[in-house]
Amino acid sequence: MDLGLKDRVYVVTGATRGLGNATARALIADGAKVVVTGRDEQRAAEAAAGLGPDAVGVAVDNSDPEAPARLVAAARERFGGFDGILVSVGGPPPGFIADNTDEQWRSAFESVFLGAARLARAAAAELEAGGVIGFVLSGSVYEPIPGLTISNGLRPGLAGLAKSLSVELGPRGIRVVGLLPGRFDTDRVRELDALSADPEATRAAAESRIPMRRYGTPEEFGRTAAFVLSPAASYLTGVMLPIDGGARHGF
Repeated sequence: MDLGLKDRVYVVTGATRGLGNATARALIADGAKVVVTGRDEQRAAEAAAGLGPDAVGVAVDNSDPEAPARLVAAARERFGGFDGILVSVGGPPPGFIADNTDEQWRSAFESVFLGAARLARAAAAELEAGGVIGFVLSGSVYEPIPGLTISNGLRPGLAGLAKSLSVELGPRGIRVVGLLPGRFDTDRVRELDALSADPEATRAAAESRIPMRRYGTPEEFGRTAAFVLSPAASYLTGVMLPIDGGARHGF
């Protein structure tokens, strides 16, 4: 199946590792070009080099108010514009309500929510019909995850923003989608598992609650994301798509 990705251009934030990087790889594998970002300049450059000549790396922090303008400029200068964006950020600090400080809440809001809103606003101003804005969210959109109180507070709000944007931008032919990863074998998830007294037992218990009985691989997420961002998914908008091995049992 031809996804129609050849020579299309995407901005993928938080793409130096994990799910963002896997998505960038999948897009490039089907002929797209990508602008990848990370907070560290060297890591952003290394990630782009690892993706090949159809990628450029830009060091930005999603919470920086200047980040959207810099990314739009980079896409224009290197590729003449862009056709879509996938907004992915690192997870907020773990903890319960008594653990997390006001500063952690403010920092997470700037990065996870307000930064994503700014990026979406900038993309909406640039994209033409056929464009797409994607958000990497979390299963906490539907059900809170114990020990991730800040994420549980912010991700559902961002999902609401995505749904609202899908209504606003639909008449212009611009799609807006949310991707809800479950348990994937990434550095972030391994770090969360390691917070327990017995990480191996924690992982085994989590896998037992997934119908497919395993964590997903970043490549599986990347291929799904590439399809959702592609013209092949041209009538898919306003949805929050779980990618979780059936953990939500299809609901």
